[in-house]
Amino acid sequence: MAIGKVEICGVDTSTLPVISNERMRELFPLVHGGDEAAREEFIRGNLRLVLSVLQRFQHRCENVDDLFQVGCIGLIKALDNFDVTQNVRFSTYAVPMIIGEIRRYLRDNNAIRVSRSLRDIAYKALGTRDRLSRELGREPTIAEIAKKLEMDVEDVTLALEAIQDPVSLCEPIGGDNADALTIGDQVRDESVSQEGWLEHIAITEAMRRLSEREQRILNLRFFQGRTQMEVASEIGISQAQVSRLEKAALEHMRKFI
Repeated sequence: MAIGKVEICGVDTSTLPVISNERMRELFPLVHGGDEAAREEFIRGNLRLVLSVLQRFQHRCENVDDLFQVGCIGLIKALDNFDVTQNVRFSTYAVPMIIGEIRRYLRDNNAIRVSRSLRDIAYKALGTRDRLSRELGREPTIAEIAKKLEMDVEDVTLALEAIQDPVSLCEPIGGDNADALTIGDQVRDESVSQEGWLEHIAITEAMRRLSEREQRILNLRFFQGRTQMEVASEIGISQAQVSRLEKAALEHMRKFI
């Protein structure tokens, strides 16, 4: 995701204007009165706000042009719904709107498909969570949300988990630049252990001490899964000889290991 690029959606971001709070207060009545020129000035003057929000999504493998356009939709919705009588800065109101619009876009266009009914439950739960947060003055529990929706806790939990954005194993979680740790660095591979590596090294070293024919027989038998008859046919000896050579080679390996 090329957040650092200068041109996004044909807009040279390096030349975007910065609008003051005083100028925004002057434009609000004009915008809400239907003045298109004032509306365009206001939106263009706040595009840097959209860019700042995009920084939060820079580790997502998404087209920055698409996210910028979606963020602009969130900015426009914030402008249309902003209540100038409230003692709140426009940016304070707009940032959550922009983030929400981008997150909805990412959820709806997720490669992991979630059923519409599950998404509907999740969105109802999110709305209920916001309302309860205002009523209770704290973050509500899943049980409280489920009770308000008259649903099982398990169903609400499943729905909320289903719409969570997948996390890339390459996403950094600490450090800077080349030294940054990623989630993948912290995931343990249970199939590979220190003992397993040591055994592999020991077996490889022991194989090197066998004759070329013994190495070939063991490789065909245990690494390629051939039967003794198949090995005998390929090498040109009897099955009894293969059995004898195989047994001797394994005995030699046990001594080396």
